[in-house]
Amino acid sequence: MQVAQVIVDVPARQTNNPFSYSIPDNLANQIEPGMRVQVPFGNRKITGFVVDICDNSNFDGKLKPISDLIDLYPVINPELLNLADWLADQTYSFKISCLQTMLPGGMRTKNKKKLIAKNQDVIEQHPTIFHGQNEIEYDRGNFDNKTLAQILNLQKAGEIQVEYDLTNHARPIMLRAYKGVLNSEQIDEALKSVRKNAIGQIKLLNILKGQPTDNLLLSKWESMGVTASTLKNAEKKGWVSATSKRHVRNPFLRPVDPSKPFKLHPDQKNAVDSINQAISTQKDQVFLLEGVTGSGKTEVYLQSIAHALEMGRSALMLVPEITLTPQIVGRIRSRFGDQVAMLHSAMSNGERYDEWQRINTGKAKVVVGVRSAVFAPLKNIGLIIMDEEHDSSYKQADNPRYQTRDVAKWRAAYNHCPVVLGSATPSLESRARAMKGVYTLLSLPHRINRHALPHVSIIDMKTEMTKHQSVMSNKLADAIQVRLDKHEQIILLLNRRGYSSFLMCRDCGYVPRCPNCDISLTMHKDTHSLNCHYCGHTEPIPRVCPKCHSKRIRGYGTGSQQLEEQVRNMFPTARVLRMDVDTTRKKGSHEAIIDKFGAHKADILLGTQMIAKGLDFPEVTLVGVLNADSALQFPDFRSSERTFELLTQVSGRSGRADKTGEVIIQTFNPDHYAIKLAQTQDYEKFYATEMRVRHEGKYPPYYYTVKLTGNSPNENQTASEMFGIMNFLKKNLSPEAIILGPTPKTITRINNHYYYQIIIKYRREPKLKPTLDDILIQSQKKQRQGLQIAIDNEPLDFM
Repeated sequence: MQVAQVIVDVPARQTNNPFSYSIPDNLANQIEPGMRVQVPFGNRKITGFVVDICDNSNFDGKLKPISDLIDLYPVINPELLNLADWLADQTYSFKISCLQTMLPGGMRTKNKKKLIAKNQDVIEQHPTIFHGQNEIEYDRGNFDNKTLAQILNLQKAGEIQVEYDLTNHARPIMLRAYKGVLNSEQIDEALKSVRKNAIGQIKLLNILKGQPTDNLLLSKWESMGVTASTLKNAEKKGWVSATSKRHVRNPFLRPVDPSKPFKLHPDQKNAVDSINQAISTQKDQVFLLEGVTGSGKTEVYLQSIAHALEMGRSALMLVPEITLTPQIVGRIRSRFGDQVAMLHSAMSNGERYDEWQRINTGKAKVVVGVRSAVFAPLKNIGLIIMDEEHDSSYKQADNPRYQTRDVAKWRAAYNHCPVVLGSATPSLESRARAMKGVYTLLSLPHRINRHALPHVSIIDMKTEMTKHQSVMSNKLADAIQVRLDKHEQIILLLNRRGYSSFLMCRDCGYVPRCPNCDISLTMHKDTHSLNCHYCGHTEPIPRVCPKCHSKRIRGYGTGSQQLEEQVRNMFPTARVLRMDVDTTRKKGSHEAIIDKFGAHKADILLGTQMIAKGLDFPEVTLVGVLNADSALQFPDFRSSERTFELLTQVSGRSGRADKTGEVIIQTFNPDHYAIKLAQTQDYEKFYATEMRVRHEGKYPPYYYTVKLTGNSPNENQTASEMFGIMNFLKKNLSPEAIILGPTPKTITRINNHYYYQIIIKYRREPKLKPTLDDILIQSQKKQRQGLQIAIDNEPLDFM
């Protein structure tokens, strides 16, 4: 008897281990690891993933059989099955959550399947399956286990294709296709009978006579001059037969022209040679590619990918933001064409599923995407690249709380291939590993063609505010006008969305706050609303103060919407684009804004941090930063690092071509080391300074950290449970472990739940893992009381 080991879709610690189910005899050797099945669990039937098949079981008694198959082929390959085990262990997550994270969105929902015969012989040899049709809907109720076994055999043999119909989530696009059914003699007879003025029918018959036309899409017929009405008439006359053909969605909005590799300068060549050597020798080496902005890191990536493809292997390239994807994908597609697939959250479920299928079937050999693309079902990976490796968006905020860098390193070890971590401002953890020789450091210290870095000025806004109350300094305003007169482009960074930070009554001091969260509401002028950026609560902007009824209620602080309004008023002839979360909600909006600015159809691009990195606009010669202090205001040990990274990255957008660049940074803290060192882009000195601060404070990379967060609708319950956890930790961990808290989070109440946290800092704690596992097991019993406990291994912030 064959037994399937199944991880069931019940997120609990006791279900992290697989359950044994018998496989019906007529499905023996048909079910494979990585398939989803339906199994009995208690009094209900639930979904699960098959993770192993064995010939016997130690189970003492009769095993329940698998009820049904959900997939007809494995949707999780052996590598990803192994990765799920490691990921669940490292992130204190449920294995079922890890497995589901690896599937494209639409496949996690209920869906229908279609069986498509690859040739006529299959249809004729299996009439009980296809009933003379080349495509049927798979309904499990229509097939007994014997017929199901035949279907599985056909799928394994590659004689049928299984397509998922992601109903109500990503419905397949079906297009009309036509093929000729007449032989040459019949075509000649038809031509004789057609009226001389029936030009369309004559053209159609001549096409049928001159070439084979096997199921051509309507668009193809129309490109040959045959209209839809002509084809319909031809179908009625029996000249052609019609069918529906599934259209594979194309997430790429426009074609790109092919490009050729550039000549490498010596530093680039050294980097490419080192990476290619690791690819050729199948060495899972980690490279830290540290290069100043504009130093040509992307060309290093492209030529390294080309070498992996030449070796018959695949490549994965990760970028931190959706905004970077269009430009990066454009450059990669220009080099590697249709071998490139794209994965990111702005794509529809259908687009992601179609790209996932291209990757899974081996049609796409190069994958470009954001964080979740690290789980792309590539096989035989030869190279993994993480661009802007320092970026915080590479850390998943919800379960499983993985760090993409760690997953990439795991996959590289599994596939015996190198990982390239690229950045102008590497994270301190990565740079420290490179200094210890754990990573191999590759440097690109100069810009392409030795172009100079932009000149950076710092404006002290404390002095500036005594002269005028504008958010923009006189020097920045004058510099913008100079660039506009020269027909050059400008980027303005204000890392705060909305119109105003908050609304306040000037008479009584009342500030509208979110009813669900401990935070003031942000004013959005375009929607005439006050919004909470945590729970989504919105309410109208009041005309009078609800407390004292004064009409002197005004917005305070400047957001990107207000900056846009001010810039348009100050420079009425300038063409202005704004790029933030509010202007990029619509599908394709990121690419539309980037394309418009790249084509110089706008003079000024302003926005939040999404415009700060990775973008390459040769006509940009001025960058203005209007609130350089924004990250410094947060009570977090990484605030200085984030400020330095953001300022250095956005400064790198200026002067990337032949024209000299300039950067103007406005700040209320001109003497802070992060801002002063960003002025000179002196990463080495910043690294040394920040490492001293981290050492004194016992922070990463000198100490490992874990954050435990508890939340419930009752603050007293949350605090009480977290104090209990603190006592449990102190009892089980060594005295060398530093336990901070429990304390309320910076924003204690979010969506009517109260959040408390505990921070653990340690160097070596053998009992930490079992202790945290015990805490999770115990917390499962408290869930019915509304208490949730989350464990974040190596968090990016302590807020």
